[in-house]
Amino acid sequence: MIERVSARRIALIALEQWQGQIGRADSIISELLSTAPISGADRGFALELFYGVLRNLLLLDFWIGCLRPTKLDNEVRDILRLGLYQLLKLGTAEHAAVNESVELARPKARGVINGILRTAIRQREELQQRVRTQPLSIRESHPDFLVSRWQKSFGADATTALCRWDNEPPRIYARVNQLLMTPEQLVHRYPDARPCEKWLGFVEFSSLPTEALQRGHCYIQDPSTAMACQLLTPQPGEKILDACAAPGGKTTYLAQIMQNRGSIVACERQPQRLRVLEENIKRLQIDIIQVVQHDWTDANQPAAIEAMAPFDRILIDVPCTNTGVMRRRVDVRWRLRRDDFQRMQRDQLEICRGVARLLKPGGVIVYSTCSLESEENEAVAERFAAELAGGKIVQTKSLVPFSDDCDGAFAARLVTG
Repeated sequence: MIERVSARRIALIALEQWQGQIGRADSIISELLSTAPISGADRGFALELFYGVLRNLLLLDFWIGCLRPTKLDNEVRDILRLGLYQLLKLGTAEHAAVNESVELARPKARGVINGILRTAIRQREELQQRVRTQPLSIRESHPDFLVSRWQKSFGADATTALCRWDNEPPRIYARVNQLLMTPEQLVHRYPDARPCEKWLGFVEFSSLPTEALQRGHCYIQDPSTAMACQLLTPQPGEKILDACAAPGGKTTYLAQIMQNRGSIVACERQPQRLRVLEENIKRLQIDIIQVVQHDWTDANQPAAIEAMAPFDRILIDVPCTNTGVMRRRVDVRWRLRRDDFQRMQRDQLEICRGVARLLKPGGVIVYSTCSLESEENEAVAERFAAELAGGKIVQTKSLVPFSDDCDGAFAARLVTG
């Protein structure tokens, strides 16, 4: 049981655990909320506070430095981050933001927190003005090295737009499970669903559609994820390998395109993610998918994969730096390091090489990521194609948040001789 349970207390504990590297942001806050006896509104407020602070970490620390240049302990700093986010970004009532923040602290720290937050109220306009002269990395709270590389790749205006995109709460998109119902039927049954004109077969919800998800009528999924599946063009009756399948959004979409006819082998290396994959397949009522645990860095292929090979088509949706989905994966920006792009490239190529021999002659491979980085996208696809017997890239597609109004993604369609 969490002591003094409140949305603010839960957000503070989540921040402490995240900084202690106990886990990733989503899993930390989900675990805390799963056992907290609070209302739905308070759950939403806890999420807003936790993710809001993570999105604005550098900005909040800049303001703290303006108000208190001396060193602060971690707990006091986290409480100030929560308080300043409420006062200067969220527009929470001043008395609530200050008083409730003070109550979070140990008695000996309450005077300091109260004084700093009340000074922030008096200096609100000055603090907002001072931040306007700061670099983009502070204004939009992104690591400087990431901002610099994006400015080189996309230009200054696009980088600003991308950072601002990352700092907005993500929309709730869902793919209609058309094995069970049409988009029109789903919208009729669930009035909160709104069709996406740009993304056929997808709908948008204002809040999580619990009933629709439980019944398998839809699957929470950004429209950008459909691109790789559509580029693969799987046909009913074919044998398909989804090499990196969990949590199953692309796998189950492939089955839908195939009208639930044929065979799909879905691979995942982590047991916990494997269970999530199996649960999603079951809930969506798909029966052509066989789940196999396998790490593609292991040269020994499981018997289940060998028995099915060769495959007509293979999807390789590799692990990546996730720079195209930072709006959804809020703490990714703080976990990235400069050398991650080259490290991921090596891992991605190793996976591709492990998968390649399972494709039938003349078959199709789609390589995909949710990264915006050329090292993980074009560079890997081109090198992989060069290593394939008779391999060539016949089509590439990419989506960029600031211009396509969805998560970022890349996909390349390769064929062999």
